[in-house]
Amino acid sequence: MMNTPLISVIIPVFNGEKYVKSCVETIRNQTFKDLEIIVVDDGSTDKSAEIASQFPVKLIRLPKNRGLSVARNTGIDNASGKYVHFMDVDDAVNSEFYEYLADAVIRTDADMACSGMVNEIKPHRTVLFEKEEVLTDIEEKLQKTRGGKWSYAVRYLFKKEFLDAQNIRFEEGRFIEDVPFTLSALYFSKELVLVPKSVYTYIYREGSIMNKKDRAHRRKKHQDMRHAKEFRHNFARKHNFKIPGVPTCGPLALFYVKWFT
Repeated sequence: MMNTPLISVIIPVFNGEKYVKSCVETIRNQTFKDLEIIVVDDGSTDKSAEIASQFPVKLIRLPKNRGLSVARNTGIDNASGKYVHFMDVDDAVNSEFYEYLADAVIRTDADMACSGMVNEIKPHRTVLFEKEEVLTDIEEKLQKTRGGKWSYAVRYLFKKEFLDAQNIRFEEGRFIEDVPFTLSALYFSKELVLVPKSVYTYIYREGSIMNKKDRAHRRKKHQDMRHAKEFRHNFARKHNFKIPGVPTCGPLALFYVKWFT
């Protein structure tokens, strides 16, 4: 591995001891080896950090649980790679995932690369590409990636200097934190390359952050969902573009428009 890795893989973990070993091994077994693995332990009370420390990773331990946005931002700020990718500890990627992403961004020098995505629990959100394309128009980016409607940040490889130059970071203290981050990146990136042979698989896990059932959590989730919708609406209006597949509506109506369909 080179002293300065091409790609930093950021893995936030909170009480994910069941998945850490498998996730890190998946990354280490990639066909592409010029990787830095950053595990950000977000105040776990289980053995997540202890398990991660058994591997050659950059382990960052936060003293208390501060949420996914803080963990990801911490990873960005400590990344040595030219590019960063966010990997959720309980998901999966194909074995050539980073090889195809790296090849595409090196050849095109794009600010972002977008992989295909398989959503196991909601197959209608699965997005796969037939061919490599370089996109520059915001509405075409949103149409091809469906990134305005389903804004999963894990689908993208980001050039770190681009994120730093545009000051793009995850909003702290929110669920649905991917929407402002991804939409901003898609808009401000000069070029986005679609990478059909890289595939990220979202795996449904009972009890994960987005699937908790208690009333306070659901209330917070709905509040942040509304916040994300309002950001999306206001951002598109400010920059004068439309988001394919998303109705144009005023802020007061946003709460009644379906978000995750």
